[in-house]
Amino acid sequence: MAKGTIRIDQSRCKGCNLCATACPKDLIRIALDRLNTGGYHPAMLFDPGSNCTGCALCAVMCPEVCISVYREAPVKGRTPVPA
Repeated sequence: MAKGTIRIDQSRCKGCNLCATACPKDLIRIALDRLNTGGYHPAMLFDPGSNCTGCALCAVMCPEVCISVYREAPVKGRTPVPA
């Protein structure tokens, strides 16, 4: 399984929750305990188990284009071990 992560630009996020709705692993949540400079509760990645695959569905859904997706590059010549 692919490994990845995302970065959310907290200052641009308007807390619309579209990214959280799009995440198939339910790893994005709205941070109700803080506000950004625009007065919005921003989205945040909650992934303690490193389950993000970097699928980019959240970034595609983000109307503010404030999500960057990073994926681990596969190592050439190495066969993945089945889980």
